[in-house]
Amino acid sequence: MILFVSGRCDIPAFYSEWFFHRLEAGFVDVRNPYNEHQISRIRLSDDVVDCILFCTKDPRPMLPRLKEIPFPYLFHVTLTGYHSDIEPGVRDKKGILQSVRQLSEMIGKERIILRYDPILLTRRYDVDYHEKAFESLCRQLDGYVSTYIISFVDFYKNTRKHAAAAGILLMNEIEMRAVGARIGAIARRYGVKVQTCAEEIDLSAYGIERGACIEREDLKRRLGETIALPIGKGVRPQCGCLPTVDIGDYNACAHYCAYCYANYDEDRIGQNVRRHDPYSSLLLGHLSEDDKITIRKDQKKI
Repeated sequence: MILFVSGRCDIPAFYSEWFFHRLEAGFVDVRNPYNEHQISRIRLSDDVVDCILFCTKDPRPMLPRLKEIPFPYLFHVTLTGYHSDIEPGVRDKKGILQSVRQLSEMIGKERIILRYDPILLTRRYDVDYHEKAFESLCRQLDGYVSTYIISFVDFYKNTRKHAAAAGILLMNEIEMRAVGARIGAIARRYGVKVQTCAEEIDLSAYGIERGACIEREDLKRRLGETIALPIGKGVRPQCGCLPTVDIGDYNACAHYCAYCYANYDEDRIGQNVRRHDPYSSLLLGHLSEDDKITIRKDQKKI
């Protein structure tokens, strides 16, 4: 099992204390987002968890306790050039850059992947802006990061809601290729790999590979050849990623990013954050008498 921490909300940034309590307890409970009384219990043991994928915009809260993680792990850190009009809850980017450099020094650059995504266009964030922002990112992380993932904005429910106010524009293929050409040229100068994930457009002409965020051979290279990994594919049909098990909850991330698919009901975020108890087995709230707990079965793996 690849434990995903998390695609639904930023557990490393906001709920890291809870995560370490769950490691100590040896299990975590995850509420089914489509059936609130259906609980999946995941044993956090070597025979179940093969590795952990941390996905975050701010790894800083995790740094003092990394040695407490008993499983192989790697980080996907999302870092863009957007300001508070798009990412109102994300802390100062200079501080995040410093945290990424520190993380790289602690675990090695092969276990960190930077995500410059999603790429969106507004009058403020045009093609020239993305060129400057990506070059700045590569320059400030030169020697600390070797792989970048890019993607283009999808108009999820939350994105559509914010599109008018934020001035987010639909991108056409010409604009995507213009951004890809600029980013590809920068990547060549800094000697870093850039790939897309779950994108139909082919940017290989600019040195940008089509790839998967969570790919078997890549994980083995980063985490060790002997690691066993689950069989199967991710949930999105256009994505070639391995299957993961997400322990997060929707509408629980206080970054409030205008493009986020996981915060589809922002009015609930503050309420959900207040429901969080770092000592609960669930990320939000507590178990009730109506809840039915099912122990998640181990996945077949090779």
